[in-house]
Amino acid sequence: MIKILFFSVWFIFHPVHVTLTSIDYVPLTESFKVFVRMNFDDLIADCKTGGNVVQGNDFSGTNPSSLKVMEKYLNNKIILEVNNNKMIARLLDLNVTNNEVTVNLIYGTVKKPETITVKNMIMTSLYSDQTNMVIVRIDDFEEGVKLTSTITEKTFKIK
Repeated sequence: MIKILFFSVWFIFHPVHVTLTSIDYVPLTESFKVFVRMNFDDLIADCKTGGNVVQGNDFSGTNPSSLKVMEKYLNNKIILEVNNNKMIARLLDLNVTNNEVTVNLIYGTVKKPETITVKNMIMTSLYSDQTNMVIVRIDDFEEGVKLTSTITEKTFKIK
């Protein structure tokens, strides 16, 4: 009983290192809308390992330098290749609330996506237990994958 109690308490206090990335194809604009959610503390730690400086008390969606740092960070950490062409993200918005960062990005223009390779390296060099959940949606195709510190990439074949 003591062991169960000990491990239960340990799991409660052990930090979870998980991000969520949702990639949706928008046929009308022939672009990909991408939503990313992560912990703010982890973002700060990961930026420090990459040489970026993030000031916690000044990091916000209204601060132009925060937006620039976040766009650069995500373009380095989330690599999206569609039909073997590397895409570049443009940051649409950034929100920081209660130690959680949410971001919306747009990648464009692709007329007919046939293959999508997603490489997600958010915090993979920082935490060995890092999990980056990725969901890809294109028309009737929807698939999710769990990427980790050892498996950072997945190619999706559409139709």
